[in-house]
Amino acid sequence: MLSKPRRELGGFSSSSMADIAFLLLVFFLVTTTISMDKGINLVLPQPEDTEIAIPPQNITNILINQAGKILMNDKVVQVRDIAREADRAIKQRGFTPDGKQIMIFSVKPHAHTKYDIYIQVLDQLKVAGAQKISIANPDES
Repeated sequence: MLSKPRRELGGFSSSSMADIAFLLLVFFLVTTTISMDKGINLVLPQPEDTEIAIPPQNITNILINQAGKILMNDKVVQVRDIAREADRAIKQRGFTPDGKQIMIFSVKPHAHTKYDIYIQVLDQLKVAGAQKISIANPDES
């Protein structure tokens, strides 16, 4: 039998593979956007050496327990009601005669309070227009 002459099979050049991979890498790096978390927008006051006496009627205490229950001046409130209650407190006794807001909201969570509830409380205070929010250290017990 006669055998057919063997032909060399065509191959491909792998030298351009590195170029293609590099171009794809550059393309994906340029077109990909990285989302940055914005976090909580709080303006912290400058440290001062002087202490100011605040009358108790100008402080609204907000306590959050580990189950997510909220006490606002010893009254149980829902998260959705905080903005209304805070707005009422600001309008009743929260301004000086020259128009400056003096109502301070002191938020004190429990050490095991869910972060989501805590953020919702802060958001509701911002909705109400609270300008002075005190964040107290959580209870360890």
